[in-house]
Amino acid sequence: MASQYCLVFITVIILFCSLSLNPSLAKTTKVHGLKMNVIDGCWRWNPNWRSHRQQLAICSIGFAGKMSNNIGKDVINYEVTDPSDNALDPKPGTLRYGATMIKGKKWITFQRDMKIKLEKPLLISSFTAIDGRGASVHIAGNACLRVFRATNVIIHGLRIHHCRSQPPTSVMGPDGIMSLGGVDGDAIRLVTASKVWIDHNTLYECEDGLLDVTRGSTNVTISNNWFRDQDKVMLLGHDDGYFRDKSMEVTVVYNHFGPNCNQRMPRIRHGYAHVVNNLYKEWSQYAIGGSMNPSVKSEANLFIAPKQNKEVTWRKDSNNFSWKFYSKGDIFENGASFIQSGVGGAKPHYNNQQSFKVVDAKSVRSLTRASGALTCTKKSRC
Repeated sequence: MASQYCLVFITVIILFCSLSLNPSLAKTTKVHGLKMNVIDGCWRWNPNWRSHRQQLAICSIGFAGKMSNNIGKDVINYEVTDPSDNALDPKPGTLRYGATMIKGKKWITFQRDMKIKLEKPLLISSFTAIDGRGASVHIAGNACLRVFRATNVIIHGLRIHHCRSQPPTSVMGPDGIMSLGGVDGDAIRLVTASKVWIDHNTLYECEDGLLDVTRGSTNVTISNNWFRDQDKVMLLGHDDGYFRDKSMEVTVVYNHFGPNCNQRMPRIRHGYAHVVNNLYKEWSQYAIGGSMNPSVKSEANLFIAPKQNKEVTWRKDSNNFSWKFYSKGDIFENGASFIQSGVGGAKPHYNNQQSFKVVDAKSVRSLTRASGALTCTKKSRC
């Protein structure tokens, strides 16, 4: 009986949030004169968000769906008080201890501003929410984040940069010390992960890429992030020979790309990406590319072309047009262009927990104005 009441309670919360996200049912929400996108409009209006941090979990959209598995009375609230790191023997109070050692649902916050230099890659376990709101948290200067065979993960409000490659090593994992192969120096890498929401982070200047979704990872939403100053930005799909990525589904929404981004915003292999309501401030090689017959729906984005190389898209093995590269409602400025291929429109086929209203591309500048890690002052809204 108790479990039935719990299910009803969660359903009511999700229904309430979905109603508030519907522009036809909810009034326009503004913070400091900013017209917010559907995710931010779900929680940023609340000046008491610190007392209701779990509200964030039901604000996600896209393929990650609502993150309702990350909330409830059984969540452990864990505060990071110590910026140090010990990869093999994590100490209580450190980020690694909370993300790796604590079992079950946990909601991780930060006591104060801090810079964390990770000794080795940090493995984030299932049912973990890392919530950087209210502090300026930098993860920089060495190893960075990995979601490895985990599910129901939220990464929100972090500044991740200057990540460096690592040789093969051993680290503490959720089930004890485990061996890791070498890593290339990505800010965030997903490996065989599912139901992951990456929101409102600032990522830049890493040795390899900023965000990789690989090895069968799926049901991922990448939203409200600021990607800048990077050659290879976002990779969706492990490699051309990894066919498990055919089931990969990723939503890329409300992100700000640029300045000084070269390529892969994203590059996708095999799977499907819905790229929607993003701002592209120039590129060098290309903005959206792929190989191995991916499906990409580019919808209501704003593409501002550089002085040279006006084409948005790039295709490996360009004679193969069996894949779908579809543009709908995009705005192209400064001579930008988009070569379409395939038929059928590459629809995302969202369920009720994933769907959202796409906004006219004319509003993209406003929708993405708050992209990246937010500055949240004390006793006020973000």
